[in-house]
Amino acid sequence: MDIDVVKYRLNKYIAHSGVCSRRKAADLVKAGKIKVNGEVEINPAIEVTDADRIEYDGKVLKAVTEMVYLLVNKPKGVVTTLSDEQGRKTIWDMVKQKVKTRIFPVGRLDMYTTGLLLLTNDGDLTLRLSHPRHKVKKIYHVQLDRPLLEKDKLAIEKGIELEDGKAEIDGISYVKGEDETHVGIEIHMGKNRIVRRIFEHFDYSVVKLDRVYYAGLTKKDLPRGWSRFLSEKEVIMLKHFS
Repeated sequence: MDIDVVKYRLNKYIAHSGVCSRRKAADLVKAGKIKVNGEVEINPAIEVTDADRIEYDGKVLKAVTEMVYLLVNKPKGVVTTLSDEQGRKTIWDMVKQKVKTRIFPVGRLDMYTTGLLLLTNDGDLTLRLSHPRHKVKKIYHVQLDRPLLEKDKLAIEKGIELEDGKAEIDGISYVKGEDETHVGIEIHMGKNRIVRRIFEHFDYSVVKLDRVYYAGLTKKDLPRGWSRFLSEKEVIMLKHFS
């Protein structure tokens, strides 16, 4: 009986082995850091199989076929990296007891921002959720140092010019049951510190910033500092409807 041989692009194989993201894997290959069957390979698109010997930093890599999807409600003070030279607590420190393989955050939250963060070893889904074309919906609960003026709220709704281009907002409103220092903002952009910079543009300081919704996922039944694996239904939703 013939057995189908699964072929991978080299950078995808490396990403599925848990070393890094697919984009960083391509950089490793181009930099001559990867060997295929004993020879340095610099083409990240070359096809390989499980029968090939892929090496990085003297270690043989094996692609992981079991995909892991973990949703975290990140606390304040945790950095969204797998390691930190300054010895700060990382997102990996929070989840490493729950998973057997390396998983990577999809996007980032800065150290002082709390809320939803997805970690996975699924490079295809990471690329999909990270690409601006898909306009992945994110909602933040923002607490400001002073009430948001209506005129500033309207200006934010229309979109404002920042140093790296226009900040387009999908929606902004005061939070029901709170005073006007509490604002909900819906956005699909993934630019660095975009929510903080929007309010700083109008001389507001962000006291607290919490991501409460990400790509159809919410914090329901997920207290701060906790994590859970996604259901099969949620994974399908992310792959086909995000």
